[in-house]
Amino acid sequence: MAEQFPKKNTDLIRVENLTKHFPVRGGVLQRVIAHVQAVDDVSFTIKQGETLGMVGESGCGKTTIGRTMLRLTEPTSGNMFFDNKDVFKLNRGELKTIRRNMQIIFQDPYASLDPRMPIGDSVMEGLKIHNIGNSKDQYDATITMLKKVGLEEYHARRFPHEFSGGQRQRIGIARALALRPQFIVCDEPVSALDVSIQSQVLNLLRDLQKEFGLTYLFIAHNLSVVEHISDRVAVMYLGKMVELAFRDDLYREPLHPYTQALMSAIPIPGARGKRERTILKGDVPSPLNPPKGCRFHPRCPVAMDICAIKEPVFKEKSPEHWVACWKVNPE
Repeated sequence: MAEQFPKKNTDLIRVENLTKHFPVRGGVLQRVIAHVQAVDDVSFTIKQGETLGMVGESGCGKTTIGRTMLRLTEPTSGNMFFDNKDVFKLNRGELKTIRRNMQIIFQDPYASLDPRMPIGDSVMEGLKIHNIGNSKDQYDATITMLKKVGLEEYHARRFPHEFSGGQRQRIGIARALALRPQFIVCDEPVSALDVSIQSQVLNLLRDLQKEFGLTYLFIAHNLSVVEHISDRVAVMYLGKMVELAFRDDLYREPLHPYTQALMSAIPIPGARGKRERTILKGDVPSPLNPPKGCRFHPRCPVAMDICAIKEPVFKEKSPEHWVACWKVNPE
């Protein structure tokens, strides 16, 4: 029987004031003329064994947060503590060591695999880089992990183009798990898969989490998927976190107008009627020049005068339910 790891109340991940601005260069000398404010002053925690779902429209900064936390993208400012160690302050050698415990599952499994390398070698690559065991140990660990995700030993000799999309995503999961990490960033791991395959991969992720005591940051734009796998859910809009709560609290009573609009778009299964749909007007503003005050106010159906002037405070409205909205938290 698989070992069951109990969830703990300690914070494995603590992100403080994370900011990432990408420079925009122009002119003959390619000087910096502007900045894309992809992520702006975001803070949150993830407890050991927990799954934090992160949702929002495309371009809201979800993937940038995940990549920056692992330092695949260098931050502009802020701190990211993994097991009380500030990842942003580690040198190259220390970062390599800690990356054994932090991995990522990419959105596009085909693009993240070397098309010229058998998938067994791709899964084994991390073990070789970190000098874990001898060649036989590495091979045995690779085959064990492939079998954990529903593949067989003979698959190790095949190349990425010989697999379906769902199988390639399983390979990506096996590769992320090969080093037995504690924390995994799941960057929209099922968005490119058929609905029937999505459920298989989601159930696989949940089973592996229970077996290995994993902690997930699960990035997605499908709210039904996030509801299925998450313990808590964070809602992003234009580089800002606008709401954070336990899954059941958020889906039962969303407080932020943007979250309410997202929830209204979820179809109700069966013949239980329809939700009253909230249609947002206009497009998402450019992160090159985000609106002053609340970034959502140009599209908000309940915006007040203060919303265009002053940025709302991210405040705890009820126990463990945080929201940044002047309507919910009057000044």
